[in-house]
Amino acid sequence: MADEKLAKLREAVAGLSQISDNEKSGFISLVARYLSGEEEHVEWAKIHTPTDEVVVPYDTLEAPPEDLEETKKLLNKLAVLKLNGGLGTTMGCTGPKSVIEVRNGFTFLDLIVIQIESLNKKYGSNSQYPRVVADEFLPWPSKGKTCKDGWYPPGHGDIFPSLMNSGKLDLLLSQGKEYVFIANSDNLGAIVDMKILNHLIHKQNEYCMEVTPKTLADVKGGTLISYEDKVQLLEIAQVPDAHVNEFKSIEKFKIFNTNNLWVNLKAIKRLVEADALKMEIIPNPKEVDGVKVLQLETAAGAAIRFFDHAIGINVPRSRFLPVKATSDLQLVQSDLYTLVDGFVTRNPARTNPSNPSIELGPEFKKVGCFLGRFKSIPSIVELDTLKVSGDVWFGSSITLKGKVTITAQPGVKLEIPDGAVIENKSSSDTTMRPLRAASEGGETAIKNPAAESSCAAARRRETAARRQQHAAAQAPLEGGGGAEEGSEWR
Repeated sequence: MADEKLAKLREAVAGLSQISDNEKSGFISLVARYLSGEEEHVEWAKIHTPTDEVVVPYDTLEAPPEDLEETKKLLNKLAVLKLNGGLGTTMGCTGPKSVIEVRNGFTFLDLIVIQIESLNKKYGSNSQYPRVVADEFLPWPSKGKTCKDGWYPPGHGDIFPSLMNSGKLDLLLSQGKEYVFIANSDNLGAIVDMKILNHLIHKQNEYCMEVTPKTLADVKGGTLISYEDKVQLLEIAQVPDAHVNEFKSIEKFKIFNTNNLWVNLKAIKRLVEADALKMEIIPNPKEVDGVKVLQLETAAGAAIRFFDHAIGINVPRSRFLPVKATSDLQLVQSDLYTLVDGFVTRNPARTNPSNPSIELGPEFKKVGCFLGRFKSIPSIVELDTLKVSGDVWFGSSITLKGKVTITAQPGVKLEIPDGAVIENKSSSDTTMRPLRAASEGGETAIKNPAAESSCAAARRRETAARRQQHAAAQAPLEGGGGAEEGSEWR
């Protein structure tokens, strides 16, 4: 049955003119492995915690040379490759997340270019596979779906054959490059690190995966293990059902994959030419335009077990700063970070080593809605947790401290005035009361939302100035006037 499916699929794929012979061959090989039912689970008894020789603590790495010429020689051996990712559909985007504005008018891509330009000043093709119609097991484009929805990128595990097939790998080698640093474009902490590069070049490690301490928010993330005398990435999909809770334990599995990868270019060439990179297949079923389709993907991190002298490096959490949701975007746009030469740097005024935990309601899920609900991003240097739900709008120059919960009841619009300081408060629109202004000694209040009817969509798109004027009219201070800067919620 599997052979018959594969034969029909191979015949249909052969007629697709939109992809190269290399892509056709890669796709058929991936499907053949999937249909063969390759074992994805691991034998739990064979799993061992990696030693410090396998997962090297970052603090033990030797300092890179201070001589500028020596540093330049190291950098000349490195290429940087950023994974642009798919569409940012989780955040309501119609294009890649890397074109979202992050700070000071710069997008992720802008910051990446500035980072590389800054490094240079101080001392540059993806496959597409056809989606498979699930019930017929035929490529969707052969059924008439020739637009972009008929295709998918086969995961970042495809980066290795793509480098080879595009000619970029040989070009980089001819330029004297030895390593490529691969990272997600939306991870603002993934910058070139000279300590890591220096270590890899001197130790001749063919592959390095940066890992970082796991928190409760990362329990599903892949981790590094020692398995049959090799370092290997263990993903939750490979874990037997009886051990899933054990896998999620941050006591036993203390690190997870940041997807910051450093790989030797000659090793990539050797393994791709030998067709030796047989990473675990990730089946990804989807429904597109009412049609159930299947896409098969692989991950670059899973390739670690095929390289010689592969290691992990346990890096500080600051090297993992992804933007997967608008709550992450709020963090990097806030005063928690500063921007220098394209590098996002932690504000030293933040004494807590962990980032605040931020949970935003569905009203903030899409980037456009998120940006429209803030006149400016609040100060969160002293924030521990923030939970926002309902139709909440933020004024400018707001400060959030400690543990803050803000809830607007259904059908009610809640506006937080300019200059408000909210500290250790759990509030809803029915519990907020007039509060003393910290700077003037008078009293201020949020407008009385209980008396306000539900706002129409058009009303929600009012300009910031009009919203401010409306708030002032609805909630005057004692003695007249609008909400003053420096008002404080206790």
